Amino acid sequence: MKLSQSEIRNNAIRFAHDWKDASSEQAEAQSFWTELFAVFGIHRRSVASFEEKVKNLKGAQNRIDVFYSGVMLGEHKSKGESLTKAQSQAFDYIQDLTRNGRESELPQYIVLSDFQNIVIFDLDSDDPSTPTVNFKTEKLHENTRHLSFLTGQITRPIDPEDPINIKAVAVLGDLHDALEKDGYTGHNLERFLVRILFMLFADDTGIFDQDTIKLVVQESRPDGFTLGPVIGQIFQLLDTPKSERSSSTPQEFKDLPYVNGKLFAEHLPVVNFNQQTRQALFDACEFNWSRISPAVFGSLFQSIMASDEGQKKRRQIGAHYTSERDIMKLINSLFLDDLKAELKKTTTKPKLLSFQNKLATTKLLDPACGCGNFLVVAYRELRLLEIEVLKKYHAKKKGEVQQLLNLDQLLKVNVDQMHGIEIEEWPARIAEVAMWLIDHQMNTLAGETFGQPVLRLPLKKSAKIHHANALQTNWNDVLPANQCAFVMGNPPFIGHHLQSTDQKADQHHIWHDIDGSGVLDYVTCWYRKAVDYIEGTSIQCAFVSTNSISQGEQPSIYWPKLIELGTIINFAHRTFKWISEARGKAHVHVVIIGFGKTDTDKHLWDYENDNGDNGHRAAVNRISPNLFEGPPEVLSNRRNPICPVPGMKYGNKPTDGGGFLLSPSERAQFISECPATEKYIRRYIGAADFLDGKLRYCLWIPDILPNELRSLPLIANRVQQVRDFRLKSKAKTTRDYAEYPTRFRQIAQTEESYILIPRHTSETRRYIPFAYFDPEVIVSDACFFIPNAKPYHFGMISSEMHMAWIRQFCGRIKSDYRYSKDIVYNNYPWPQSPTEKQTAAVESAAQSVLDARKKYPDQTLADLYDPLAMPKPLRDAHRTLDRAVDKCYRKNPFDSERSRVEHLFTLYQQLTTPLTTPTKKKRPRKKA
Repeated sequence: MKLSQSEIRNNAIRFAHDWKDASSEQAEAQSFWTELFAVFGIHRRSVASFEEKVKNLKGAQNRIDVFYSGVMLGEHKSKGESLTKAQSQAFDYIQDLTRNGRESELPQYIVLSDFQNIVIFDLDSDDPSTPTVNFKTEKLHENTRHLSFLTGQITRPIDPEDPINIKAVAVLGDLHDALEKDGYTGHNLERFLVRILFMLFADDTGIFDQDTIKLVVQESRPDGFTLGPVIGQIFQLLDTPKSERSSSTPQEFKDLPYVNGKLFAEHLPVVNFNQQTRQALFDACEFNWSRISPAVFGSLFQSIMASDEGQKKRRQIGAHYTSERDIMKLINSLFLDDLKAELKKTTTKPKLLSFQNKLATTKLLDPACGCGNFLVVAYRELRLLEIEVLKKYHAKKKGEVQQLLNLDQLLKVNVDQMHGIEIEEWPARIAEVAMWLIDHQMNTLAGETFGQPVLRLPLKKSAKIHHANALQTNWNDVLPANQCAFVMGNPPFIGHHLQSTDQKADQHHIWHDIDGSGVLDYVTCWYRKAVDYIEGTSIQCAFVSTNSISQGEQPSIYWPKLIELGTIINFAHRTFKWISEARGKAHVHVVIIGFGKTDTDKHLWDYENDNGDNGHRAAVNRISPNLFEGPPEVLSNRRNPICPVPGMKYGNKPTDGGGFLLSPSERAQFISECPATEKYIRRYIGAADFLDGKLRYCLWIPDILPNELRSLPLIANRVQQVRDFRLKSKAKTTRDYAEYPTRFRQIAQTEESYILIPRHTSETRRYIPFAYFDPEVIVSDACFFIPNAKPYHFGMISSEMHMAWIRQFCGRIKSDYRYSKDIVYNNYPWPQSPTEKQTAAVESAAQSVLDARKKYPDQTLADLYDPLAMPKPLRDAHRTLDRAVDKCYRKNPFDSERSRVEHLFTLYQQLTTPLTTPTKKKRPRKKA
């Protein structure tokens, strides 16, 4: 029975009181969750399970603490334990579910608790890695709304860009929910609502007589019984020319226009309205639909209308909302800036007509168009340019009287210039209607500009939106390449780990002729299709893509093939944060890449901040696939450094199922029960341990003798655990290694001190912290390490110079740095022949950084390198180090990160270009 908010609040107060002293995850966590569900009147057993099994990337079985399929995933820790590990586990389980083919079970929410705190993540938010809310359990009664999804009351997030659009979406969403609840669902519901949207818009923009639909609803029976047949009759009339309509057509409907455009052609079952659905439609009629923006409304409309299952599906296909601000970044760079500049210089009437004809023959293709956002904005901008052309052409001279213009004949730009491909039917249909809406709005603007009404009815032309898989479609069948001017859009943002079986098949089909394509992001398939499509043409293309495709190992895999096919990058917007509602993604950082097979003026855009504001455009001679000024070359994996410096190695990989690893309490227990074990226990450090200052230990027994092992049952039991774990592995190499259960699966430990490099770290840090460790500390495979490294080496890699190289070329996980030994370190161009004075300055500054850290013994490295809280002495020490390193490269300081990267890449080319021996000229023989 559904509980009232008062009852839920009272239950929450009692719950918090009952659990205020709980502490043990193992003993009490399941009871905690069972009673938490009961707060909301839910029997946990009826909706959620404990210890749900899911296979990880290595094939081992993990267990989710509590799992409510499709809704929530919960992870629990004991009182006082950090919830950071629980967060990491939970997000890993999301990936595991996808990898296991369980996309339909993906939850929207992650909930963490340690009894004292409750932390909630919404995977449908703009930043899923940041908690939506974090509160003390004792305050549960004040925060029950944040857990209302347990009862099915899920609030879908909508970008607050335009409150008018959001209100419209909510109103139409209520109608959708009411009809769906009453059994009108699926394709019929989608088509019905698209028609209703058009009619509501027509009612408020003069296409219909004002309030036609509202009056129909008002005059229907209160129980809604007569409403459905009348609306069905209106649908039929809108699809029938006036000359063909029956003479018995009701008087109030005789003036309804003939719409055509196939919008009302399909026969739909009559909706059986009831009192609730009738009221929902009446509420929709009350809204002023003339004020909606087709440029953004489509995506908002799709988001609110989709079922929960539909939202999960969009998480998988990579659908996302695009702000108009970011659409304009692409459109301006691709064609609009050039057109505006051309129009500004066009003054004579013949040239103005020629320019208008150019606008009217400019055809665009968006091969992943979604709800048509890019096409809508592009079309609007072409229409605005056409209006400016007509204003200039028909400008009155002083004393002249404005002649009456025939706008229907003068306006040439039309919606059929816009072409799209969309894999989902629902957004494809929304895109069609959105194009009609923006067309009418632009007709209205043209009418207002010249004082004449413009109404393009019946609809003779429409945008060409093809419902198909763009990667399995010949784009020439949608728009012949010889007719196309520009290709644009933002194809799906899906990393290779998140791709479905069908998507992986698509990717193999597109990239079958190159090695290593399995690790590419899905968006790269659109680049290859576009490059093939534009062969032999002057078409220019631009796509929005996650910045991962221009960093890490991906460029070296796919760009050589694109370059081989003649691809030239003509402009690029370097990394900025996309205003998006991408599903299940955190910090969607993107780039915009403009390319073609013909040269144009080249520009690079940089942004002052992460949000993509205050862009700076620079003219450049050429643009590299890594998006800086440089040749079309990419870094590839390199086994050894290009400079004479110590090599970097992977850490030690246990592959032990946890058998070798010990917590501080387990270590203490081992030594207490058997002091002889102490000599076999070493400190063990991974990236998280290093950054967060945590202690872990491991058994280090690679060369333990049989009689020693038999004398130490605590260790022998752990060794047996390792052996059993490896024997169960699906990987033959791991099963084979069960014969060596006393050894880590991969051993790389050095006998010298070393510098530790965490493989993953937050992108918010200006510097990645590195540190020295003694060889007694076992470094895990979550890190790299450099043995026998000198202070000079530490200083160089800790500098802003090296960080610029990292930010440009490292891979990303979400948007965090993913340091690469083979891409970043081994390709890094170190200073050539620094002087003794320069080397000493770097070493001294490096030691100052280490000394500055020692002043804060109670702070973790994560704390010290927090960009907001970094202590001034440490920041100053790093700046001194930066200056010392910079002088090793050149005398003049660097004015930007891009200038650093371009300098380093020039040096990289010098180091990697093979030296050629000049051919000696043969001396001519002397004549005898």
